[in-house]
Amino acid sequence: MISIIYPYRNREPQRIKRSLNSLAQQNEQNFEVVFIDYGSKKEIASEIKKIVEEFSFCTYHYLFSEFQPWNKSKALNFVIKNLQSDYCLVADVDMIFHSDFTTVMKQYCANDKVTYFQVGFLSEQESKKEKSFEKYKINFFSNGDATGISLFPVNKLKEIRGFDEVFHFWGAEDTDVHNRLKNVGCEVYFYDKETMVLHQWHFNYRRRETKKLNAELQLSGIVEFNNQHMKQNLKNGTTTVNKESWGNVISESDFDKLKDYPVVQVSNKRENVDYFLFHELALANECILAIQIKNDPFENSIKYKLKKYLGKKVPQFYTLKEVNDRILQHMISFYHTKPYIYRIEENLKSLIFKIKF
Repeated sequence: MISIIYPYRNREPQRIKRSLNSLAQQNEQNFEVVFIDYGSKKEIASEIKKIVEEFSFCTYHYLFSEFQPWNKSKALNFVIKNLQSDYCLVADVDMIFHSDFTTVMKQYCANDKVTYFQVGFLSEQESKKEKSFEKYKINFFSNGDATGISLFPVNKLKEIRGFDEVFHFWGAEDTDVHNRLKNVGCEVYFYDKETMVLHQWHFNYRRRETKKLNAELQLSGIVEFNNQHMKQNLKNGTTTVNKESWGNVISESDFDKLKDYPVVQVSNKRENVDYFLFHELALANECILAIQIKNDPFENSIKYKLKKYLGKKVPQFYTLKEVNDRILQHMISFYHTKPYIYRIEENLKSLIFKIKF
């Protein structure tokens, strides 16, 4: 049995139906699907759960990470750590599989080998069409740099503690795990004899990224940060990553407790934000810290603007976008293993951050 793992959050139902339907049409049903919903909004999650459970080979799991950045590594590790299958394929809800895909996949199962598959990318218009696999018109093909659809020996993944959970949002975790598996004797093979997988079009993360605060969680420069972390792991010859608690996620009870926990009001003055990030967080122990950060009214007052114009000393303020980036970078770098929630109010006028130590 091969376990196909689908990490997912807040994507439209139709692409999931296309992907799972292509697996239902496999000539060899030698697999199971473990579908990991990494914190979709409840109304979306409810609909997706119904769709997934229509397929007898699927199991659906919901993780309470709605108010955390996307982390593909944690979603995958949640499954991998306790997986009983000998092999697993990391899939993607954007993928449509050829009916012989699992037959081919079985041929490449080996304890010392990682195989990743060439992908044919569809255009936006082509992705909306309902066709048989062979009739789709491919826009372009992936090369050896695109490592996302990979078949792994599970025991080797467990040996290196899975995917590196430092990688948040998007980028580099797939190539990084390939690099580290080479250190434990795995051959990494790129299958491009024929195209067995198609990719449904979608906007990429970098196109969605904005310079101003956005209701969608974003962190400026995260793609570059992830690439730097991947390069550093490679340079250092890093093999094992994460703590022994790898694969752990926020529990439902911690999520509910944090969601209802009262907040302390903090202004966007630089000294307030810096003190919280560099002192209060660093010293916290067996407690919950919960803050709501808003713009200080003084920043928009006539008195402040006049004093600033006259060159007099005035308080320094961060924009809420700058506060957002500082909080998220701190979480990724130091505290991502703690139970926490972070969200931006829909009116974009405040940030709420709660963490349990």
